[in-house]
Amino acid sequence: MPVDATIVYYGNVTKTADQLKSLKGPVLGHFAAKDKWINQKMIDGFEAGMKGAGKTFETHWYEANHAFANPTQARYDEADAKLAWQRTLAFLKKHV
Repeated sequence: MPVDATIVYYGNVTKTADQLKSLKGPVLGHFAAKDKWINQKMIDGFEAGMKGAGKTFETHWYEANHAFANPTQARYDEADAKLAWQRTLAFLKKHV
């Protein structure tokens, strides 16, 4: 099902350009610099795949760890979560 926009909070984005071609709408990503699994290398690959597929990708990095926006987790970072949410709302307002 096509969507107008996609938002990723520190999720696995290992995809090829071919897999991304059917994606509709821009993508916003929120990622944590201290995350050991969803790391810069993975995001760089996703960004290259998005570019190769002719898609729009906006990314933001936070000096936080995985799950920084989840208030039920010990790694919750209130300031970064608030900033990510503000950026999410602005992105949705612009694209939806």
